[in-house]
Amino acid sequence: FAGLDHGMRVLDVAMGTGLVAREAASIVGDAALVLGVDPSIGMLGEARRSLGVAAVLGVGEALPVADAAFDFVSMGYALRHLPDLGAAFGEFARVLKPGGRVCVLEISRPRGAIGRAALSAYFRGVLPTLSRVIGTSAQTRELWRYYWQTIDACVEPEVVMTSLRRAGFSDVARRVQFGIFSTFTGTRG
Repeated sequence: FAGLDHGMRVLDVAMGTGLVAREAASIVGDAALVLGVDPSIGMLGEARRSLGVAAVLGVGEALPVADAAFDFVSMGYALRHLPDLGAAFGEFARVLKPGGRVCVLEISRPRGAIGRAALSAYFRGVLPTLSRVIGTSAQTRELWRYYWQTIDACVEPEVVMTSLRRAGFSDVARRVQFGIFSTFTGTRG
């Protein structure tokens, strides 16, 4: 569905600790084909130590890489942190080769009131309570609550898809699993 294949050159935007980059490296067959970008020096250091992939400091709206340098751009669960989707998706298109693919993973707020209430209770109540029971820090409990706030405030999936099209992507699609896990894809023309 996403189009990632052996031998492709991958840019993982907002790579965090590198979970998506690690999976990309296993699919393309060589960690040297994967470059991560993240605005956090701490995250970059962790990813470099644990993954062995190259990583550079940067943000999605101003990627520090050459035009048409990648076959695939990924972003895992960081969409809600982009202040300007148009600028970021324009950058994604700029760094992709013609025919290159984009894949954005995100947790989307459930459409129905019951699903939204259940997910809110899970992130704001269940996870913080479990964190307290197993002895994690108060910061961890607050991070779970913050995570829900960012999910709840995230742009609607239709806005994401429209922004991808405006940035020049074709074949824009969204797949949803369990009502909340969205995979947005598109092809650079």
